[in-house]
Amino acid sequence: MNSRQASPPIALTIAGSDPSGGAGIQADLKTFSALGAYGASVITALTAQNTQGVTGIHTPPANFVTAQMDAVFQDLEVDAVKLGMLANAEIVRAVAAALRRYQPRFVVLDTVMISKSGHALLLPDAVAALRDELLPLADLITPNLPEAAALLGVAPATDEDEMAQQAHALRALGARNVLVKGGHLASDLSPDWLVSADGVERFNAARLAVHNTHGTGCTLSAALAALRPRRNDWPDTVRDAKAYLNGALAASDTLHVGHGIGPVHHFHALWPKD
Repeated sequence: MNSRQASPPIALTIAGSDPSGGAGIQADLKTFSALGAYGASVITALTAQNTQGVTGIHTPPANFVTAQMDAVFQDLEVDAVKLGMLANAEIVRAVAAALRRYQPRFVVLDTVMISKSGHALLLPDAVAALRDELLPLADLITPNLPEAAALLGVAPATDEDEMAQQAHALRALGARNVLVKGGHLASDLSPDWLVSADGVERFNAARLAVHNTHGTGCTLSAALAALRPRRNDWPDTVRDAKAYLNGALAASDTLHVGHGIGPVHHFHALWPKD
């Protein structure tokens, strides 16, 4: 085994920045580190946000996003890519072009459209670009129920049968594997459905009664990217990523960060318990 093969996997996050540290690039890099992957980043947007909401967004030119991706891919041997907030259609197209050029082995697309506080994180014209340009390049997409509905132009699923149907419809649009997240269902459980060429698998989890849930979607997709190079398949990866997120959620109320919806505890298994 050469030194590169013995090294931690390199995971690249292409997403927006959260200066309060709970979501976006910051959450992704924490997740990568917690799960033993080396993290790199390409910033697609600067947000002014905290645990109480988003107050502003600044996006760099698409060609500067391309320059960041070129700098990383031309030097680092990237094992997996996580895509998060991409802001606008020009950035979506720039990211898609770079992915076609460098062809990383694993690409996880977190279809970020709206913040937890209700702020739009993807402009309307970018939804079509994301659907047409990025879905066919993604190994796994991770929409929640509103995001799946927006991509398909339908109403959000209200039960698990509709969730599975929408996952199949998203695969028909080009995504190889689809993990539809059921956190928005009105139930005591929070089931996710994984639909792939190999079949359908349901992942169940009890809904945790915690206050701090900021960055859950970012954290799950980052965990999927960090773990996939060291797992046999997507079901194994999803199972372990969900276990990590559940631990981070269960320990989240031990953190006292901000005055709104605080972050999950990315380092729950590493920091001293007292």
